[in-house]
Amino acid sequence: MLTEIETEVVVVGAGPTGLMLACELTLAGVETVVLEKLPERIRQVKGGAIQPRTAEMLELRGLLEPLRRRAVLREPIGGHFAALPVPLDCAPWRTRHPHPIAIPQWEIEEVLEERAIGAGARVLRGAAVSAVQADDDGVVVAAGDLRVRARYLAACDGGHSTVRKLLGLPFPGRPGTHQAVLADIRLSAVSPLVPQEMGHMSTLTRQGGGYWAMLAPLGGDRYRFTFGRADRADVDRDTPVTHEEITAALRAVYGQETSLGGVDNSSRFGDATRQLEDYRAGRVLFAGDAAHIHPPLGGQGLNLGIQDAFNLGWKLASVVQGRAPSDLLDSYQAERHPVGAQVLHHTSAQRVLADPHPNEDVAALRAIFIDLMRLPDANRHLAGLMSGLSLRYELPGKHPLTGRRVPDTDLVTTAGPTRLSALFASGHAVLLDLTGAVPAELELPPRVDLVRATCVDDLGAAALLIRPDGYVGWAADTSAECGDDLLAALAGDPVALS
Repeated sequence: MLTEIETEVVVVGAGPTGLMLACELTLAGVETVVLEKLPERIRQVKGGAIQPRTAEMLELRGLLEPLRRRAVLREPIGGHFAALPVPLDCAPWRTRHPHPIAIPQWEIEEVLEERAIGAGARVLRGAAVSAVQADDDGVVVAAGDLRVRARYLAACDGGHSTVRKLLGLPFPGRPGTHQAVLADIRLSAVSPLVPQEMGHMSTLTRQGGGYWAMLAPLGGDRYRFTFGRADRADVDRDTPVTHEEITAALRAVYGQETSLGGVDNSSRFGDATRQLEDYRAGRVLFAGDAAHIHPPLGGQGLNLGIQDAFNLGWKLASVVQGRAPSDLLDSYQAERHPVGAQVLHHTSAQRVLADPHPNEDVAALRAIFIDLMRLPDANRHLAGLMSGLSLRYELPGKHPLTGRRVPDTDLVTTAGPTRLSALFASGHAVLLDLTGAVPAELELPPRVDLVRATCVDDLGAAALLIRPDGYVGWAADTSAECGDDLLAALAGDPVALS
């Protein structure tokens, strides 16, 4: 029996990107349906690292604390570039979250889905998309006996995106050079070679017996095991990973005393690099791995997708609710495509440096690069790149803060002490007046909150208009600039706020 549903936005894919987008849309009051082909969530660690900038953005919505409660216990330690043995120091970037947080991907999905459903989203599982029809007025998505009519479709359905294939969109790039296995396992016996705690990435990687491997302890007898063959012998990606295959790699790298107790799940993955030329195809938008794939180095993929969702969410909500023209969605492409391209660029560089069997030239390059990483300025640059803290969007405006993130500083308002992050729980933009420069009679657009506060730290401006995703859309140093300049930003530039 055919079932038809009408909604404002249909999201395809209930991974971290799709669920984060559903959270953002429903927070803004947009009716949202999420379609997921899997009948139930796979409890796989997978992309399990939240980078510092992603942590800051999750805190804007009050999502970081419930995620922290599910985190894998580990010593605070910096991120990495190509698994080289120099931790990245994010402290110079003025963040409250200078270290990556290890959380299994399925736990992240569970928290985001609970929030999205609580806000009104519908998540329909076992709904494999089989057809997509789009025109100037909207989209129709078919999934078995289900038909969903929506004004917009957001494809967040992974690197093998069904939506992308149904629309016949090319996915240019280069194929992978080799494959690897990712498995969540339990060990019944361990040798002294097995790591006992979640340390820096460089301490978790080993080679032996023709294999390279990374074994990350998750607590008790549970481990995340990643491995590949040094000879790069590949098999078909759909070939099931066997216990014998995992056992052979374990014993080759970690010794005969190491015994496999069980396999919770396993999969194969490659290191292809591809990116859509345009993240928007009319009424269809792409985010996460559906828009870009890259080698899994540096813990970038999950974070790139969640940040895509933060950028797209408030813009799509503004358009759906008539607060901004549809052209605003073009800014999603303009802002996020270069970010994705940058990640593809530096993960390709990491692939060379992380080669488990480097030739003499690559070994020399590694040694020089490690020395460079110990220099404070070089380390700061790489830390900002890998954490996302250095990201700046190219937005209109002359102020040096325009397009940058705002550190989560302590504020004092008329209601008492608070933190900047606490101002964004509603998903609104915030006009932060730190000097009394904003006129009292100023009339604000919908979903823009005026907050007058004092701040111990110098944020570098007298007033800031901060977008819902935490980036500065406009800033001023003097009260004189809070007149016509501010009115123009509020009235004429939807990218600044909406």
